[in-house]
Amino acid sequence: MPSCPECENELDIEVDEVEEGDVITCEECGSEFEVVGVEPLELAPVEDDLEEELYEEDEE
Repeated sequence: MPSCPECENELDIEVDEVEEGDVITCEECGSEFEVVGVEPLELAPVEDDLEEELYEEDEE
């Protein structure tokens, strides 16, 4: 079973049932990850669009 990249808690997902683009949420820490690869399983943090917009505004 895969583990959360943030808190290392086991993620309750079936690796053979996920597809690229699916979003997985860690039940322990609440972090969200997008499936970017399935063989092998690769997860990338989901970026919050609002947080990104606020960061861009602060730079200006």
